[in-house]
Amino acid sequence: MKNVLFIAAFFILTASSQAQEGVTVKGNTITMKEVGPVWPGCEKSELSDDDCFNKQLAKHIKSNFKYPKDANGQIVRGRSVITFYIDENGKVCKVSAEGPQKLVNQEAVRITKLFPVMKPGHRGGKKIEVKYKMPFNF
Repeated sequence: MKNVLFIAAFFILTASSQAQEGVTVKGNTITMKEVGPVWPGCEKSELSDDDCFNKQLAKHIKSNFKYPKDANGQIVRGRSVITFYIDENGKVCKVSAEGPQKLVNQEAVRITKLFPVMKPGHRGGKKIEVKYKMPFNF
């Protein structure tokens, strides 16, 4: 009888210790909730994390952007599509830019590399790297 109680207690304790935050199991389907990175200061914001992230991103770009100038001193305008990742430590990495204007691409990459360290994204309670792709119009 003691062995049965011990085995039952063992299974109950191990089953509950392996439960992960954001993971649900329904029948044969396992669903893992993915939560994106959180911009510093958005943890206590009244806005949703996504809305606060977008607002802080726009504010960051507006305060750090400098129109690039060509060899003649003329302002260069254009569009650049930036791809970057927020890694498991909340840091920006793997930044790249696509667009016809090299100077605009370089400026978009420079601004992106200035993003602050964030609270990293997670899936199923584990920190993950999150990919972003977004256009910059200058």
